[in-house]
Amino acid sequence: MERITNDQAQAALDRAAVARGRVAAEVGLPRSYWWGLAAGWVVLGALGDVGPSWLATIATIVFGIGHSIFATRLLDGRRRTGNLQVSAAVAGRRTAPLVVGMLLVLVALTIGIAFALHADGARHVGLWAGLFVGAVVGLGGPEILSALRSRLER
Repeated sequence: MERITNDQAQAALDRAAVARGRVAAEVGLPRSYWWGLAAGWVVLGALGDVGPSWLATIATIVFGIGHSIFATRLLDGRRRTGNLQVSAAVAGRRTAPLVVGMLLVLVALTIGIAFALHADGARHVGLWAGLFVGAVVGLGGPEILSALRSRLER
């Protein structure tokens, strides 16, 4: 076996770190998941404002059941793109709890925004709160999840 220099060893470690970063970037949920979640958020907000309460209740239950069925295949974070499917050991077990935590925070944010808008006298507070949180989810969901994952890895 040849002896390697410190520079060669460092270069090899740097290449491994870059490759690990590329694989870690593949862990997560597909962008379509986030846009579907955002659309559901907006629809539920609109139904809460303009529809009868029984319809909003049924739609919320149906959306929750549909989300739980669909998300069970994705929440392991192993199939974000078609480019790579990482093993469960590489993906870790943090994606599902992070997404559930994000959803709880987003529900609280939606309620807080709706209360603030209502206190200000706005109309259709559910729709506006749903639009705001839906935009956050659709445009920033993957980035938020990635930031949370990297914070937990430190």
